[in-house]
Amino acid sequence: MVKFSKQLEAQLIPEWKDAFVNYWALKKHVKKVKLARKPKHVPDTNYDFGRSIFDSVRVLAQKISGRSNSCGSNPEIIQVKSKISVGEDGEEEEVEVYETELVQLFSEEDEVKIFFEMLDDELNKVNQFYKTKETEFLERGDILNKQLQILLDLKRVLGDRRRRNLAAKTDGGSSGFISRSNSSFGRSSEYSESQSEYCGSPTDSQTDDVIAALEKNGVNFVNSATRAKTKKGKPQMAMRIDIPATTPTRTIAAVTSMLWEDLVNNPKKGGGEYINRKKIQCAEKMIRGAFVELYRGLGLLKTYSSLNMVAFTKILKKFDKVSNHQASASYLKVVKRSHFISSDKVVRLMDEVESLFTQHFANNERKKAMKFLRPQQLKDSHMVTFFVGLFTGSFVTLFSVYAILAHLSGMFSPGTETAYMETVYPVFSMFALLSLHLFMYGCNLFMWKSTRINYNFIFEFQPNTALKYRDAFLICTGLMTTVVGALVIHLILLSAGFSSRQVDLIPGFLLLSFLLLLMCPLNILYRPTRFCFLRIIRNIVCSPFYKVLMVDFFMADQLTSQIPLLRHIESAACYFLAGSFKTHQYETCKSGKLYRELAYVISFAPYYWRAMQCARRWFDECNVDHLANLGKYVSAMVAAGARLTYARQPTQLWMVIVLVTSLIATVYQLYWDFVKDWGLFNPKSKNPWLRDDLILKNRGIYYGSIALNLILRVAWVETVMRFNIGMFETRLLDFFLASLEVIRRGHWNYYRLENEHLNNVGKFRAVKTVPLPFRETDSDG
Repeated sequence: MVKFSKQLEAQLIPEWKDAFVNYWALKKHVKKVKLARKPKHVPDTNYDFGRSIFDSVRVLAQKISGRSNSCGSNPEIIQVKSKISVGEDGEEEEVEVYETELVQLFSEEDEVKIFFEMLDDELNKVNQFYKTKETEFLERGDILNKQLQILLDLKRVLGDRRRRNLAAKTDGGSSGFISRSNSSFGRSSEYSESQSEYCGSPTDSQTDDVIAALEKNGVNFVNSATRAKTKKGKPQMAMRIDIPATTPTRTIAAVTSMLWEDLVNNPKKGGGEYINRKKIQCAEKMIRGAFVELYRGLGLLKTYSSLNMVAFTKILKKFDKVSNHQASASYLKVVKRSHFISSDKVVRLMDEVESLFTQHFANNERKKAMKFLRPQQLKDSHMVTFFVGLFTGSFVTLFSVYAILAHLSGMFSPGTETAYMETVYPVFSMFALLSLHLFMYGCNLFMWKSTRINYNFIFEFQPNTALKYRDAFLICTGLMTTVVGALVIHLILLSAGFSSRQVDLIPGFLLLSFLLLLMCPLNILYRPTRFCFLRIIRNIVCSPFYKVLMVDFFMADQLTSQIPLLRHIESAACYFLAGSFKTHQYETCKSGKLYRELAYVISFAPYYWRAMQCARRWFDECNVDHLANLGKYVSAMVAAGARLTYARQPTQLWMVIVLVTSLIATVYQLYWDFVKDWGLFNPKSKNPWLRDDLILKNRGIYYGSIALNLILRVAWVETVMRFNIGMFETRLLDFFLASLEVIRRGHWNYYRLENEHLNNVGKFRAVKTVPLPFRETDSDG
């Protein structure tokens, strides 16, 4: 049977951990109460007489007395009282603060008194946190109700306008602006809306009623007191919608004009009015997402209440067992009357959200609504673990076979190594680096899960489609098994006498198959993950036009560690697209000027994308730290360019430039790693030079990680040392250094997300805040 402390640790909300009952501290104090009850051993100095004949009678009387005290329902053992606390401004606040008084003396009175003081503090803490979050969610619910009402009124105006345009067309045509059906989300969503609420012929009076309703809900109008009329006698409104600039189109519009166009009654060429249907759809998506997050937060608060109630029950039962007094009955009555248990506002709001969501966003289909409000997580399958083991064994076996065949065929001998390393090596080393990164990501997922870091919330992944660590290991081992199997087939065919022109199609076919699989639209082989990856890569490449999320810049950081992989893609693409595989003349790409210039572009691209993301975040958030972070990537670009130039022109001057630029970039990166990304090097921390909160218990791991990150950050020294070794050894060394950088990045990932998680914990941030489209009247200047 699993202990409750383990169950509580596994089920509590990580971001609210400090707000839960400190069950572990209370449990330790119960043990102190137990130890205090044990009589101290007093040595018997009267050796002339044996034990008294009345000793057994005294013991029996004590047992009977203790049993009567424990079995009798005496409510006067303790009394729990509440009082009104006084606020900081001196005014009384209706806040219940519980205090326990010991009516009956305990044999271990001091320890029991401390225990109930701790219990009171925990009860007050839970109540206060629950009230704060309940008030926050209730306010969110009120705002969302207003937003939803405005949205429904606008959609009604849109429906009226559409039917009016349809009635005005004698040929049955429709207006070009609103020619589609007025569904909730168009083709991009599964939602649809019943047309029954738009029944009846549209009239100006109906539109006036809608406008009046909009004004009542806080929508700002031009001259809303007098309702200025146009020539046709229709009101001219100036309502705006705040749609975040998350796409290139919206970003360009925001840069060119800081004010969005009017939604209602914006004059067209021929006069009249219209409603921007696309913005209404965007607003509806935002409101839908806000309802989902509100429902999720209410569910977390409900879980918080139930887990704390169980924790109070369990710890009081332990106290009763130790003290032989039934104190739990009196205290639990107070706990059940306290706000976090007696209040039903959260449950009623959850029911209301379910009803509204089902009615307006799921076409009155509760099952469909629950798919969005309560997404079910997929259970782990033992088949995944089985195939991970199978592919791992296959990889080890095939790699051993490949090493033996390569040695027997002399593939890496001085006469044949050049052609092989220039044609086959880039493709297979690219897959090897990708597989290593997937393996490190699987290790990250495993460690994040083990240490209760809520990475799904941080990355905004869907729980039912998010990749798990077993899945990452399966993809990694399956990919490497395929790649090494292709290597073995390649060597066997070469040894059998097939021409290089035919055999070299194998790496190209493998690369093409991988790209097709990545973009395959069929719902097979982790399609949500593949499409999410493609969407993130699109956002990175198109920086700074897309709004930067945590997962976007996290992935862009991964790309800065995979520059060798991008260079291998360049080599493979040139080799196959230029037709070099037909003539087997790999020098065609190496000697081209465009190829050499592209090396700079590819080396700069990940840093450039990351710098543009920092610029976009500074533009959105006005935080100067993002500009400082941008400087870090600019320094990395300069250092990378200097190293590339030094590789082509190994002069003394360029070596000095490489040393200076690389040293500056390395110090910059190390400072940002340790201080900004990991949150370490705090001189005032209770953990010397670390931070106050550490998820890993062993502080030595953090010091070792700092040293390891420092060592791996200076791997660029190899480019200056210029080892005089053969081509095979050079390529092997480059692959080894690239692998070390991937390992460093995987190692960095854990601490980066740990720091992000602790920031969420410090702010009790367990629910995403979704921006709302419609502004209140008082916010419109």
